[in-house]
Amino acid sequence: MARVWQQPFLNVFRHFKVDEWKRSTKEGDVAAVTDKTLKCTVYRVRGAVSASNYIQLPKTSTQSLGLTGRYLYVLFRPLPAKHFVIHLDVSTEDSQVIRVSFSNLFKEFKSTATWLQFPFICEAGTPREDLPGVAFPGARWTCLQLDLHDILLVYLQRCYSHLKGVRLCASMLVRSLYTSDLCFDPAVTVAEARRTKLPVTPIPREMAFPVPKGESWHDRYVHIRFPSSSSHVPSELVQKSGFPPEAAGRVPRLLPSPVACSKPARDSRARVVQKHDPTAVSARRPRRPLPEVSMFCERSEVSRVAGPSGCIQEPSAWVEATDEHAAGNGSHVSARQPTVEPVAPEDTVPHGSFLPDPILRLKGVIGFGGHSTKWALWTPDGAAIVYPCHAVVVVLHVETREQRLFLGHTDKVSALALDGSSSLLASAQARPHSMLRLWDFQTGSCLALFRSPVHTISSLSFSNNGELLCGVGKDRHRRTTVLVWGMAQLGRGGEAVILAKAHSDADVQAFQIAFFDEARMASCGRGSVRLWRLRGGALRSCAVDLGEHHTLEFTDLAFGPAQDGHTLYVCSRSGHILEIDHQRMAVRHARLLLPLQTPRDPLAQKRTFSSGPGIAINSLSVSRSACAVGSEDGYLRLWPLDFSSVLLEAEHEGPVSSVRVSPGGLRVLSTTSSGHLGFLDVPSQEYRLLVRSHTAPVLALATERSRGQLATVSQDRTVRVWDLATLQQLYDFTSPEEAPRAVAFHPTQPTFFCGFSSGAVRSFSLEAAEVLVEHRCHRGAITGLAASPDGRFLFSACSRGALAQYHSGAPRCRVLRVAANVVCQEACPSSSILAVSEDSRLLAFVGPSKYTVSVVDTASLDELLRVNVSALDLAGSCLDSAVALCFGPSPPSHLLVSTFSNTIAVLDARSGNMVRELYCGHPAACASLALSADGRFLLTAAERAVRLWDYAMQAGLSCQVYIGHSEPVRAVAFTPDQQQLLSVGDAIFLWDILVPHEGWSPGSVQGAPGPPLTCEAGPDAGELEGVAAGARGPPRQVSVSPPVLPPQPGLCAGPPEDFTVREGVLGGGGSPLRALLLLAWGRAGDSEHLLPTPAISPTSPGALFPSDRSRGPEDLHQASGPSVLVQKEAGWAGDGACGVTGGPWDFGRCPHPCGWPSACSTVGARARPPARPNSYRHFTARYKASSPAQGLFLPPAGDEWLRLKAVVGYNGNGRANLVWSPDTGFFAYTCGCLVVVEDLHSGAQQHWLGHPEEISTLALSHDAQVLASASGQSSAASRCQIRLWDVPRGSCRQLLSHHDTAVQALAFSLDDRLLVTLGDCGDGTLALWSTATCELLSSTRLPEPVHGMAFSPWHTGELACVGQGILTLQLLWGQAGDVSLQAHLEPVPEELGGCELSSLCYGAAPLLYCGSNEGQVCVWDTRAGCCFLAWEADDGEIGVLLCSGTWLVSGSNTRRLRLWAVGAVPELRRRASGARSSSVFLERELTLDGAVVSAVFHDSMDMGVVGTTAGTLWYISWAEGTSTRLISGHRSKVNEVAFSPDESHCATCSDDGSVRVWCVASMELLIQFQVLSQSCLCLAWSPQSCGRPEEQHMAAGYSDGTLRVFSILRSAVELKMYPHAAALTALAFSADGQTIVSGDKDGLVAVSHLRTGMTFRVLSDHRGAPICTLQSTRKECGDFGAEGTDLWLAASGDQRVSVWASDWLRDHCELVDWLSFPAPSLEEVPSCLPPSLAAFCPWDPALLVCAGLGVYPEVAFYSLRQKQVVEKIPLPFFAVSMSLSPGAHLVAIGFSERMVRLLDCASGAVQDFTGHDDSVQLCRFAPSAQLLFTAAHSEILVWEVTGH
Repeated sequence: MARVWQQPFLNVFRHFKVDEWKRSTKEGDVAAVTDKTLKCTVYRVRGAVSASNYIQLPKTSTQSLGLTGRYLYVLFRPLPAKHFVIHLDVSTEDSQVIRVSFSNLFKEFKSTATWLQFPFICEAGTPREDLPGVAFPGARWTCLQLDLHDILLVYLQRCYSHLKGVRLCASMLVRSLYTSDLCFDPAVTVAEARRTKLPVTPIPREMAFPVPKGESWHDRYVHIRFPSSSSHVPSELVQKSGFPPEAAGRVPRLLPSPVACSKPARDSRARVVQKHDPTAVSARRPRRPLPEVSMFCERSEVSRVAGPSGCIQEPSAWVEATDEHAAGNGSHVSARQPTVEPVAPEDTVPHGSFLPDPILRLKGVIGFGGHSTKWALWTPDGAAIVYPCHAVVVVLHVETREQRLFLGHTDKVSALALDGSSSLLASAQARPHSMLRLWDFQTGSCLALFRSPVHTISSLSFSNNGELLCGVGKDRHRRTTVLVWGMAQLGRGGEAVILAKAHSDADVQAFQIAFFDEARMASCGRGSVRLWRLRGGALRSCAVDLGEHHTLEFTDLAFGPAQDGHTLYVCSRSGHILEIDHQRMAVRHARLLLPLQTPRDPLAQKRTFSSGPGIAINSLSVSRSACAVGSEDGYLRLWPLDFSSVLLEAEHEGPVSSVRVSPGGLRVLSTTSSGHLGFLDVPSQEYRLLVRSHTAPVLALATERSRGQLATVSQDRTVRVWDLATLQQLYDFTSPEEAPRAVAFHPTQPTFFCGFSSGAVRSFSLEAAEVLVEHRCHRGAITGLAASPDGRFLFSACSRGALAQYHSGAPRCRVLRVAANVVCQEACPSSSILAVSEDSRLLAFVGPSKYTVSVVDTASLDELLRVNVSALDLAGSCLDSAVALCFGPSPPSHLLVSTFSNTIAVLDARSGNMVRELYCGHPAACASLALSADGRFLLTAAERAVRLWDYAMQAGLSCQVYIGHSEPVRAVAFTPDQQQLLSVGDAIFLWDILVPHEGWSPGSVQGAPGPPLTCEAGPDAGELEGVAAGARGPPRQVSVSPPVLPPQPGLCAGPPEDFTVREGVLGGGGSPLRALLLLAWGRAGDSEHLLPTPAISPTSPGALFPSDRSRGPEDLHQASGPSVLVQKEAGWAGDGACGVTGGPWDFGRCPHPCGWPSACSTVGARARPPARPNSYRHFTARYKASSPAQGLFLPPAGDEWLRLKAVVGYNGNGRANLVWSPDTGFFAYTCGCLVVVEDLHSGAQQHWLGHPEEISTLALSHDAQVLASASGQSSAASRCQIRLWDVPRGSCRQLLSHHDTAVQALAFSLDDRLLVTLGDCGDGTLALWSTATCELLSSTRLPEPVHGMAFSPWHTGELACVGQGILTLQLLWGQAGDVSLQAHLEPVPEELGGCELSSLCYGAAPLLYCGSNEGQVCVWDTRAGCCFLAWEADDGEIGVLLCSGTWLVSGSNTRRLRLWAVGAVPELRRRASGARSSSVFLERELTLDGAVVSAVFHDSMDMGVVGTTAGTLWYISWAEGTSTRLISGHRSKVNEVAFSPDESHCATCSDDGSVRVWCVASMELLIQFQVLSQSCLCLAWSPQSCGRPEEQHMAAGYSDGTLRVFSILRSAVELKMYPHAAALTALAFSADGQTIVSGDKDGLVAVSHLRTGMTFRVLSDHRGAPICTLQSTRKECGDFGAEGTDLWLAASGDQRVSVWASDWLRDHCELVDWLSFPAPSLEEVPSCLPPSLAAFCPWDPALLVCAGLGVYPEVAFYSLRQKQVVEKIPLPFFAVSMSLSPGAHLVAIGFSERMVRLLDCASGAVQDFTGHDDSVQLCRFAPSAQLLFTAAHSEILVWEVTGH
């Protein structure tokens, strides 16, 4: 209601009485004069300096105009030959103030987070090419129309709230300012509009410029609208060769645009024509209206903006008239606009699904090792080898060379172990914290995934029976740790359990469990061999007495054969092999292996790679009769067990890192550090090499067309050629002096080319395996190589910008041309830096700069086209640059350009026109891309992900993302046969494309429709099931196609001929065929089969189809009902049939006996979450880097030292997380992971704990006896938690778990017998539970995103969901008690303009009210299944709807809460087509502080409670029209809590810039000080010694370096100081309260007077690290050898603490002590160093308590007298906050692991407390020591200290 008085427009000068200068101000030469043109009084502002001559509204910058009008009209005229400036201070919805400036003084557009500067071009009436400058003498009066909403949205992505202030600076004449929500046409008066009936909004008479009779408005005045509808066109140009560049700005500039409506004038100006996207044309189609759908009249807006070279961009209505003209004048075109001709919406081809899903299967990998090359294992049958390839575990069959892949690790595998029966495989990855996976070795499925307590597991060992698993690694203290897990419960649905854990000071290089006794183990390392034993749950070890060998470095060990008895073999770096009797724990024999020294044999004199007389042995393995030894000299030797002579030996190309004898003893496996893996066959005495690999990341690749070969170059300085069929290496070229950088095959000859870091380009012969020719025409390193497809030319580019052309038609290629400084010199080496078109005519490269792409003729190197890509992202803060290139098939000839802004621009390679733009969504720029030869698939790579796009789609491209690489992917390519694709980085991955090529035309490209896609069975079901099973499937898929739209007519022209379609009852004439295809094809991206059913008689349209898990193609049967498409997929296996629109969908699913979905459901349906809908109704958990701690010391019940007393704050991030029962008075809401139950009368709180993560939503049963709450998945549980609480008892009665990502909504049925839970878009399932038995009755995967749901108040078994339509689900109970869902889908009527429904509520029977994401409310008749009424209820998305009786409440993301009178709606339903929305009245409106996310009202609707995203709960009284704040909290992270000396009040500060003062007794908000655009980082309350209570002050430090002092009594700012240039991080008052000590993030400490605000001392001792802590206390310093009245300390982030003695009245300050601690290692603290915490001990004046300092997590007590640490108390983690109790000897410590520990320093006892859902960044004891305040992000928990 606040904006009603500003409608329809507001004269700002008149309203604020500018002539009186009371509410405005003027500075300098400002005078009122009479203008001859306008014949009225105007204001002249002139002066040499614009900043000193201005008019400002309002009077001071602290005030606000509060003008909410969308458009600002400035009526002004620039003074001749002068500059002018217009400053606008605009406020956003999140209270951010943005300054928007316009001036002809600006040369270019500039943008920051808080300032936009637009250059203004003054012109005479025709477009000119002048640069911005002064106004010419004939400057005219101008109507500057600014769309403030679009300016903020387009350039800063912020939402406009209101206009705060205006400053008009010299030099100009200004008549007035106007604001309005209407878009006026200043050239049309009201009289003209009535006479000519023009579809425009005429300008009011008060705003109009006078126009003499016979003259045109445009001849006398100028109208500028900014931004116009075409202003998003970048003015960077695509420049063709041979045409001079014309002046063009880099950003949209404001050009006066005369509006001439005659067609000749339009044609004469149409030099550059904007061609709009078909989707944009479609959006402008007039809607077929419902009866009075909109409350406002339609307005036609014609907008214009300056285009390139100053040409005027015409609106889309003129495109047809100027297309032919534009085609002929093609010298300059916009690089941003697509050139697709506008077509009718019915002619556009909607995009379909990306089939199949998954479309890729990882076939094989080339690589070995990654983290280590010592892990390679035999399977027990000796038929296969298990080894790691970076993040992939490979099982290689020795004879067939077939690979089986285990996928799931996200980092390099550091250890492997296989049990004796080949049933369990264990693998550990290096980071983070050594995640372990346990696999079913036979099926390839992952049985368990868990994190180990150690950082990096270096060794794993299974017991022979597989019941024990041992792992060795380092803990956070760098101590060797041995862990023993029990596997007994793993096969029965349990988890691996830690049975024992032991620490050892001894080094462990190898660890093994004895095969004859699983309780015995052995380890060896540097200077030690230890024997271990597991007994009674404890793991103990004993060192073997090594005697003289105690200094050796042992590398490996092996137990002797069974017949040998008790022998343990150990090898060392010095060449020793020890035989140890592990029963007697004594060395039995010691042997030293020496190199052969025969002078006659030069080969025998080969020395080892290590020093020392013996051969360094890396590994050994023992069989029944022999011992295999792998050594550093590259030899594998086989010895008898008495080591009398060498039986066999095999020489390798590098040091042997491991050996393993096969179980039969006939083969010896060996691996080398050079990446080789092979085995020695003992009977045949032959060595077979199985795997070769690069030992460093692969940089580039090239494929050969005729022979199926692959060439790769790597950082290991090798060039290798591979056979793609066998994945075996064919050739290996090594260059030790220079590194290869790029590679390319000759298209027709058996040669390939390689470029090196020295600038050399060499040609290699594959037949002779030699270098044919070498060219050194480059001076820099080669960055790219490309060969033309016809084989005539080769091109190379170097780092110094040179481009070389070679004639490669002859066997020995020769240099033709070398062009200097044409290629970008900043480009990284890449296979995609150069690209040659398919017809071999065009060469594209990045250059001459990284901002441009050039296209040249391949024969002459003449430049044909130059595209400037720096203007592709106007909203970006920096210029965009090209990264990689790729040509598409011809025709059409497309050039794809990957840019640094994560987009791919598709350009016409001949004209430079932009066809379309793809957003990659990668976290980094796309480093490589490739397009298939048929134009169907686009392959991109960025970071570790590979994306495959369905490039043939016209719009809404869908893609699938695959993750498997552990390092960034450097290059991608399709194989020559287009059946597979390659990706290289850490290793070489070969992927199969699972697409039946007979289903689509190989020649189909974008724009060319392919043949119809037949509804036949796709790839073999078993093959695709193998993909989903994980053994051969793609690595973790993280994305799927966007929401489904109807399929392309070219792909599926309609249902099969034998289909029978029944027309349903659809509102607004919805198409049954559309909904049929939506159902049948909507999940095609997840399906394995699309099977047509025979024709079925539609005699019983309501029939359901029973679930049949074994149904296959041969099992299809007939049933009564409409025709269906049966989907049988990984996630829907056995789900039964799905019906058509208008008829039922069989959503019935038999739940798992244990209440969990089947495994196939998890793999298929849950693995590919769709894109998140653009709706604020969907819950998104706040990002948290922390995870809950394990192994807490929780206190026993009744003995807690802390009791949670109060919670301050409401989680505005939740959705529907507020419940209230007016009948019982039960009131509950959520804050973080807590459910807060509050008594509205007394304010007393109860707190229900149990959720591990942030609670998303709540639901209360109708009888108010059961409360349901849901939280998201956590690190401890992979599924969401749903808790059912017993309201009277306040206890949790049941824990449910089903959804994967988050729960969006909960609802109870009318009789409270059923609970329905809705997963978010990433989960997509709707689950039905029995509240009596808490069993899962049904689980359904919804085909479309759902935004809201509600149970019918009339029918117990009816449920409605809203999204892209209304989905009504009818619950049908079977005889066996199972539940199936019968579904009806009613699409949104076309009259509503394609919006989505976002909220719903039931009204009087049979009405259903639905809110849309465009602000409409529509009313549905649930009996007729149609929408009969709609009206515009808001400007934004309606997220909350509540109805009772004749009243309807709507809440939206525009912060508005509205009350509607809907008593006439039931009568309107009976009128049907005669319904009018004018019968719906807006009764009340309230504007709150954030988007409305939760609301609950009394049945009478006169009062209720509403929650907003600002974290506030409001009490709403419609009778009084008021909103009262009930619960309030900070929006952002809370940084500090400070207490008044008497503890009656406390204050908090936050990143939201607010300082809030609370009453401690009731925790009610009393005072709030708000500073916009700054964060308040620290806070201090003046001590009691400063005087009387009324003289108390608070000091607050802000992120801009300011320090503000607030008066509590006056509730005002008393002082504002600038003691620092950087952000303040700590504050402290002196003991007398007259001095403030402040520290900043640069390490400076400033001392300032409170009274004067003067800073009189600055200490720079801590410079370079932020100040974390400041504390001051009154103490006599004589005991510490210093003088002073105050003792204070400062702790900085570099682990240093300084203690000072000061007497500020005498300006005395001296250092008492200085403490420096070593910093913890990065492995201990992987993200950042913990804060340095220090405080004076309250119970011992001579002690200093420190935390977060030193290498280990501990609390240190430092004595200032003894100058040393006197006590240390270890902590489980590094502390992030600390507080010392002024009473008992208690220390409260907060951790990033979401817990608070209370430490009793007297007894050493500890208690841990949970309740926070994020890192506890703040702990503060109250002065009385009776309360403890803790904070995690924005939530504040108040604890009562008991028992001390």
